[in-house]
Amino acid sequence: MSLKAVLFDFNGVIIKDEPIHLTLIDEILVQENLQPQRLDERQACLGRSDRACFQQLLKNRGRVVTEEYLTQLLTRKAQSYILELEKLDKLPLYSGIEDLIFQIRSQHLKLAIVSGALRQEIELVLKRAKLDDYFPLIISGDDITTSKPEPDGYLLAVEKLNKDYADLNLQPQECLAIEDTPAGIQAAKRAKMQVVGVANTYPFHMLQRQANWTVDYLTDLELERVQEIYGRKDITPTVSEC
Repeated sequence: MSLKAVLFDFNGVIIKDEPIHLTLIDEILVQENLQPQRLDERQACLGRSDRACFQQLLKNRGRVVTEEYLTQLLTRKAQSYILELEKLDKLPLYSGIEDLIFQIRSQHLKLAIVSGALRQEIELVLKRAKLDDYFPLIISGDDITTSKPEPDGYLLAVEKLNKDYADLNLQPQECLAIEDTPAGIQAAKRAKMQVVGVANTYPFHMLQRQANWTVDYLTDLELERVQEIYGRKDITPTVSEC
């Protein structure tokens, strides 16, 4: 087995925008004459798609809406998200993302994003950060109806990478996922992938129990060590080897 592809989560891994998302969700709930999120609900939303988050929040408040109306809420939030980013002189990208992308590309590994965020949000950030050329494949909340911790997004990424690169013959076990939440880690593992947990959103010790490798920062990830372990026969990486 060899490492062939690195799949990034987006919110909480590339950009530090979780507070923006949680605030915008609260604003929409209030506009709908509903109570804002409780602390436990905020935690439950982390790592999940906006669609899944809104569905659960509305259900908790006894509100039944159609898929069409839910899509309208998501569109409103996406528009507000874009306006919030336009107010920022500098995007809150996580330190080390560009260096890690350089390492991955220098090793001729494929790159993709697997996220529950809407495509327009992801593309806006990547373009503004001048990272769009590095991610030819984006699996977004527009492409799947399920949400992490379900593995569908990761499995779809493997399928599409194989379509885009005829000779790749990529297997899920040959992918490395980079995640910041338990839901994301579970999704990648259910897809039979190894996972790096980066402690951007949850404490190191919480991710360490679930991920194959755990780092405090992206700059701590030693890609060469990870590749060496992938190259060993009949060896599964242990938790927190980086």
